[in-house]
Amino acid sequence: MQTSKLRPVLQAVSVFNNARYVTSVNNVMPNVTESIQPLKSWDEIPGPSKLPIISSLHHFLPMGSFYKIDGYELLDKLYKTYGPITRLPGLFGSPDIVILYDAESIAYVLRSENLTPKRPGFQSLEHYRKEYKKKYGKETHEITGLVTDHDEKWKTLRSTVNPVLLQPKTAKLYSNILDDVANDMIKRMRLIRDENNMLKGDLGTEMNLWALESIGVVALGDRLNCFDPNLPADSPVRKLIQIVHDFFAVADKLDFKPSLWRIFPTKSYKRAMKLYEDQENLNKYFIQKATEVLKTKRVDKESENEKGILEKLLEINEHYAYLMASDLLFAGVDTAANTVIPTLYLLAKNPEKQNKLREEILSGSEKRPYLKACIKEAMRIMPVVSGNLRQTSKEYNILGYHIPKHSMLTFANQHVSMMECHYPRPNEYIPERWIADKEDPLYHGNAHPFAFMPFGFGTRSCIGRRIAELEMETFVARVVENFQIDWFGEPLKQHQSALNYAKGPFNFTFKDV
Repeated sequence: MQTSKLRPVLQAVSVFNNARYVTSVNNVMPNVTESIQPLKSWDEIPGPSKLPIISSLHHFLPMGSFYKIDGYELLDKLYKTYGPITRLPGLFGSPDIVILYDAESIAYVLRSENLTPKRPGFQSLEHYRKEYKKKYGKETHEITGLVTDHDEKWKTLRSTVNPVLLQPKTAKLYSNILDDVANDMIKRMRLIRDENNMLKGDLGTEMNLWALESIGVVALGDRLNCFDPNLPADSPVRKLIQIVHDFFAVADKLDFKPSLWRIFPTKSYKRAMKLYEDQENLNKYFIQKATEVLKTKRVDKESENEKGILEKLLEINEHYAYLMASDLLFAGVDTAANTVIPTLYLLAKNPEKQNKLREEILSGSEKRPYLKACIKEAMRIMPVVSGNLRQTSKEYNILGYHIPKHSMLTFANQHVSMMECHYPRPNEYIPERWIADKEDPLYHGNAHPFAFMPFGFGTRSCIGRRIAELEMETFVARVVENFQIDWFGEPLKQHQSALNYAKGPFNFTFKDV
């Protein structure tokens, strides 16, 4: 995937129903040994044709069938044209990629992969950590992070940090302080409203401030003071926010668009290496500060009863603690912010759902099933990540086609979750489907279990899931408790980059309840 026109194919934001090629669970037979049909070759997988040198690029040029079509519309057209399995020819030496729209086929691959599934991505960051630093004499380590490691190295790190990050009791340690962050953000929102109850400035920036303050508490064990009204533009906190945003932008250019950086150091490549180095140095700054605070707290014996994530990881392996704090800081900001914004938007556009949620929150009940359902439904319709990628560890027969070992497969998760066959009335925001009884036609359990995977699946699933859910539930609850959220103007749109970004203008109003 190496062109701005092809990029959306792998990370499509797609809303589509009444599909012509929907394949139900009952009629999918991924295993060819059970079928009398002859196995078709890799080259026979349907998809855009290719020409020498330019591959399939001509389809995306003027007069081409996919010219000026991207994102949701492109995935939809590819699906309607070629069906539940589509092969997209690679460009400029990159490998072909097969897109799967069929939930049972996706399940078959994910369940069949080995214990160390390979998920390519952020190759420029991997290059920086493993090659660039070594070339220029910088300190390197054998294990570089969950994002950039694979196979046994990845397994070593993941198996070490899993018990710390995935325990429910670990997430609960942060309940009170994340609620403090949410309340402080509510105060800030009140302060920066204008006479029309709209937030001054950019809502996206404000949500990034909230997300960084929240994940900073988890990753570093202390507040970063992102809400300080006198925070200088050149402060470490402001720099970190900008670097996190720039990180995904530059990775998108190098890893998901045509680039010659693997052949010679392009301008974008040089900028990326500098950005990754700056990010690393800022992370070290914050982690060192957090470590000093922890040393002070250890004097208090009572604190031994409730050790946070950073403190627990430091006791296990100092390098691992640094890696996880760094990855949490860059992976937990834009993702959380661009999940909350669509959630607030969909609640604003569906006031009856918002009122129902407010009633649940004001009831004082500790359990909040409708809150969880509201966020989950937002992630189904407008997810921050719309697809997943795997490099296969073995050969497969998918829908009668031979998939060789080491092939690149993309799972069109958002497209699948918007299919009528899985979720009735898929274009409608209906949180009730996640808490409905089994007899209800909307009951989410009627969908294929792999039709909706916002946090991935298996050993490669999101390690920060419990923390992310707690952050978002806490903040959304406080916003709905304090404000009547309204929206005016054109519908909210998402812009596809390495992530799906909510795109302004943000026409929200926040009136005091």
